[in-house]
Amino acid sequence: MSDDPPSKDDTEFATRAIHAGQRPDPETGAVMTPIYASSTFAQDGPGDHRGYEYSRTGNPTRTALEDNLASLEGGEYGRAFASGMAAINTVLNLLEAGDHVVVGEDVYGGTHRLFTEVYADYDLRFSFVDTTDPDAVAEAVTPATELLWIETPTNPLLQVIDLDAMAEVAEAADALLAVDNTFATPALQRPLEYGADIVAHSLTKYLGGHSDVVGGALITDDQELDERLGFYQNSVGATPDPFACFLVLRGTKTLPVRMERHSENARTLAAWLEDHPAIERVYYPGLESHPQHELAARQMDAFGGMVSFELDGSLEATERLVSGTEVFTLAESLGGVESLLEQPATMTHAAVPREQRLEAGVTDGLVRVSVGLEAIEDLRADLAGAIDAALDR
Repeated sequence: MSDDPPSKDDTEFATRAIHAGQRPDPETGAVMTPIYASSTFAQDGPGDHRGYEYSRTGNPTRTALEDNLASLEGGEYGRAFASGMAAINTVLNLLEAGDHVVVGEDVYGGTHRLFTEVYADYDLRFSFVDTTDPDAVAEAVTPATELLWIETPTNPLLQVIDLDAMAEVAEAADALLAVDNTFATPALQRPLEYGADIVAHSLTKYLGGHSDVVGGALITDDQELDERLGFYQNSVGATPDPFACFLVLRGTKTLPVRMERHSENARTLAAWLEDHPAIERVYYPGLESHPQHELAARQMDAFGGMVSFELDGSLEATERLVSGTEVFTLAESLGGVESLLEQPATMTHAAVPREQRLEAGVTDGLVRVSVGLEAIEDLRADLAGAIDAALDR
């Protein structure tokens, strides 16, 4: 696979992004899926409904989104949730007290918090390991291991994990492999093709794409597994409202073209940062210096819009940098059309104990950048000025 996005399936994917799960409304001809703002649905007789009875259980707008997401990931079944964390929580609902989970040591801080500060109290055990090393993952497996939880690329160090190798470890352990595909999106990577059992997303990010909606999703091609996920989805009730589903459907229509521009801008910015004398290190899978660059080129269709880097300066200088931009916005989250930057140590990963965070490589001086769709010249000039100001140049 070349470093540039291949064109082989672009047309099919782009078409499905716009049309999968959606047809013009049969009664009105509306091209966009209507927002079915109804909490309940009339039944023709007791228990005799037309596919919908109560919107927590199912809603036509949500069905359109779930079908769309399943198609994009190459799965058969999709489930939408009120947030990415609600989706992750639902995966853990599959487990029982005493079960063991192997987790990447470089994961989103909210995931780490859910695992260690919520589910650890329910007698679930978690081992955080370097998932770039398949042998380390295999060694962490115990007879009680029921789940491998993987991010790739990881948050915030942009490590790329070998999905084929993870699938082999999971199969040998008779455990589920769940992959958080938020950073790559199905436009760039489809983990089910590599043997994953569940793909998770924060719909808040690239799939929504406009920083105006919160949501999550789980996709699988296993009917029995989907039914179990659906049971918890309905029973717990952390489901998205119809308007949120409508907004994400709007976002998926432009996903392919947005991810192409995100990747182009990020790759250009990462290369510039790598040559900047004040930057100690740049994390971006599209750079040849990235330790998993060749794996990323094989496993991904492009390298995404996320870049992390370490400033050659103090914690205070890094804080000045992230607070000193004009085009970039200092904010958590990612994946919108506008560029954001943040300091993981004090923001997205503040919930991770400092010692454990440093051991994983998330330093106090790390900056995570969500590269948006603005003109690359403006983004580069904005960062250049902020770096100079932060170091009093």
